[in-house]
Amino acid sequence: MTVMTHAFQKEHHEIQLYDKTLFGFWLYLMSDCILFATLFATYAVLHANTYGGPNSQELFDLPYVLVETLILLTSSFTCGLGLLTARRQETWQTIALLGLTFLLGGAFLVLELREFAHLVSEGNSWARSGFLSAYFTLVGTHGLHITCGLVWIVVLVGQILSEG
Repeated sequence: MTVMTHAFQKEHHEIQLYDKTLFGFWLYLMSDCILFATLFATYAVLHANTYGGPNSQELFDLPYVLVETLILLTSSFTCGLGLLTARRQETWQTIALLGLTFLLGGAFLVLELREFAHLVSEGNSWARSGFLSAYFTLVGTHGLHITCGLVWIVVLVGQILSEG
């Protein structure tokens, strides 16, 4: 009877821990959605407030934006694959996919920083107009989000290797 009680308590504790982890994940995800929805709404309201400066059609190179978008979507895909391999406990495949995700995220950040530097060098900084202020805030916050993801990948790989 004691063995069954102990096994039940252990399973119950694991379920509670999983429930808390799942709740924390959804709380994080929803707060992220609220944050970015607010930033997108601000951008939508201010996108025409150029204060006589250039608008988005004049500033942004669509092929460049397409490359950034494809890199970002590919990094999301490799991250998802990494999660699947982690669940199957395929250590080296997980590390490889997380490494690829890290490289793609880093490439995206480099492209974003180049774009920011180019805009600022042409006199189109966040201080020029409401549109550019909203743009730099939205994209800069997204860049910070990706930077945190890159740090988290390093932490995850460290944990995987230490448990390995």
